[in-house]
Amino acid sequence: MVLKIRTYPDPVLRGKAKEVTNFNGALQRLIDNMIETMYAAPGIGLAANQVGVLQQILVVDINARQQAEYPLIALINPRIITAEGKAEGEEGCLSLPGFNAVIERAEQVFVKGLDREGKPVDIEATGLLAVALQHEIDHLMGKTILDKASPLKRSLYKKRALKKSAAE
Repeated sequence: MVLKIRTYPDPVLRGKAKEVTNFNGALQRLIDNMIETMYAAPGIGLAANQVGVLQQILVVDINARQQAEYPLIALINPRIITAEGKAEGEEGCLSLPGFNAVIERAEQVFVKGLDREGKPVDIEATGLLAVALQHEIDHLMGKTILDKASPLKRSLYKKRALKKSAAE
């Protein structure tokens, strides 16, 4: 089932997601729905709070943007253990329609978490995968690329989004 993607200024985007402790059928359905929603958007990543659920769950699939084959990732309770280097790149976000900004991120990250069955997962990532993981983990902490954008660009987007929100 395709879920509604929450957009700025929805307060759930500022919420800090809670750790997942229950690996039950409801969690599996949520992960499946998040994957379907990400593909339908279309996007390369989605965090649970983007669909209104404050749990530490993210999904990432960069295959649409990369030549190499990477597996679809569903990651629970992710943590960035190490982050090295710096790289800048343009990012967009499903929760910030029409907004793109050049964001500085770590070039390489080592992430630990759990798979959808609750088994430990370690991911060493560079390039687009590293960016996508950092982007989605930021969401789980209540942060968006607006927080990393220039003050002027952030202010202009917020004014436009609030105006649009008030009109709806």
